[in-house]
Amino acid sequence: MRDQDFRDLMAGVCAPVTVVTTADGDGPHGATVSSFASLSLRPPLVTVALDRRSALLARILGSRRFGVNVLRDTDDDLALLFARRDADRFGQADWRPSHGLPRLETAAGWAVCELSQVVEGGDHLLLVGLVTHAESSGLSPLIYGYRTFGTHSRFAARPRPPIADSIAACAR
Repeated sequence: MRDQDFRDLMAGVCAPVTVVTTADGDGPHGATVSSFASLSLRPPLVTVALDRRSALLARILGSRRFGVNVLRDTDDDLALLFARRDADRFGQADWRPSHGLPRLETAAGWAVCELSQVVEGGDHLLLVGLVTHAESSGLSPLIYGYRTFGTHSRFAARPRPPIADSIAACAR
């Protein structure tokens, strides 16, 4: 199989866009990551995959902690900023420390994670994080699919009957 065939297949799989962060004695660090997923509810676990050559990976392995900023649908500029290697990422972004980790002010969601496990996965390492704190704003998330940014459907904005009506209909 050609590498490009696999890339093309995965381009059609929509993924959340996050900025994964950590902090150490050298300050805040972060990078755009689209390989973020929930793993378990009990205990609350998430996964993030990072390239073995990633400078952020080395820092997370050292600190054993990371934050996940789930970007908002209007945060495509932040996604591009944190994807660049030569940028002063935190000098150009609105952020603040939260639970000792860099949190982006406009993020739609935020998770604080303790590194629980590291799993080998080809040219990447899969980090399993135990979520110790989580917040969600209910704002639409930024997603990446077919090599472009977008957001989910407007399902949440569709008119729906109150839950009591749905429950009553089931009882009939």
